[in-house]
Amino acid sequence: MEDSKLQAKLVSIFELNDKLREQLEIQRITVSDASKSLIEYCQNTSDSLVPSLWNSKRKDFYSEPAGDCGCISM
Repeated sequence: MEDSKLQAKLVSIFELNDKLREQLEIQRITVSDASKSLIEYCQNTSDSLVPSLWNSKRKDFYSEPAGDCGCISM
């Protein structure tokens, strides 16, 4: 009985070891490289929801209203 418990524990240790080896093989990048890539993407990709940031000719529905009334439905 003791032998079967030890065998089960050994199997679980081997399974954990295999999972850790798989995680070790995952390609990773540094935080500074990821940040640089994110900043570059944000600077080079226009946001269609905020066209005023990109000097777009399209109407920006999120900008301040031009008239006296702040209500869109009036």
